[in-house]
Amino acid sequence: MINITLIIFVILVVAVILLYNRLVTYKNRVKEASADIDVQLKRRANLIPNLVEAVKGYMGHERETLEKVVELRTKILEGQNSKEKLQADNMLTDALKSVFAVAEQYPDLKANQNFLELQRELTDAEDKIQAARRFYNSNVRDYNTALEMFPTNLIASLFKFKPAEFYEIEDEKDREVVNVSFKSDNTEK
Repeated sequence: MINITLIIFVILVVAVILLYNRLVTYKNRVKEASADIDVQLKRRANLIPNLVEAVKGYMGHERETLEKVVELRTKILEGQNSKEKLQADNMLTDALKSVFAVAEQYPDLKANQNFLELQRELTDAEDKIQAARRFYNSNVRDYNTALEMFPTNLIASLFKFKPAEFYEIEDEKDREVVNVSFKSDNTEK
């Protein structure tokens, strides 16, 4: 009887250890994915001063747009948590769209090799940021699912594991579908 009790106790201890270690693994994957996002945001932020310098000479009267980009870059670099960084990142994405939209008005700038290279690098950075967000969210999904599943949820509550937050768009206008129209102003009705 004592041997059976001892075997059951050992099995329970091993199960608790395995479930705890699984949760720790998921939690560390979420942290790693969050760090990947930070790396990509920093990479993009490091490209912005070069972009601003390349554009400055052409866009003297568009100073507000450039100042906003620089200000948002600083917010991302100084952001204390994922939520602050996400908000600043979303605003920076919009501001960069404005810079590229304004650049359309300057044919010399559009043809400038430095500007084209920076634009390509920023597009690449945006793609990597999106991939890092997807990677982060998939790790958050796995971690949060493990926290909710039985019997892992018992171990999670015992050791006070908390769910992670998804990297989400909070501003509803960012979720809207972009309307593209090829209609010219000269079309007849």
